[in-house]
Amino acid sequence: MSKKKLHIKKNDLVVVLSGQDRGKRGVVLEIFPKKDRAIVEGVHFIKRHLRPNQTGQGGIVEREGTIHISNLKRVE
Repeated sequence: MSKKKLHIKKNDLVVVLSGQDRGKRGVVLEIFPKKDRAIVEGVHFIKRHLRPNQTGQGGIVEREGTIHISNLKRVE
């Protein structure tokens, strides 16, 4: 099985080319090569609904979601 060659890596500075976050810049936090997706700091926030449990309070938490690699461009 061959490994995919991606044009971005973790800790690269990227700019979003399309979508609701077009033009935003951020640092790549994590890459998922099998799905061709990445998590970028400060881009594509999603809301996660959490139930309360013994360790913490429940509620709605915002965090970064994944974005397709084809919508990202590395900035030098």
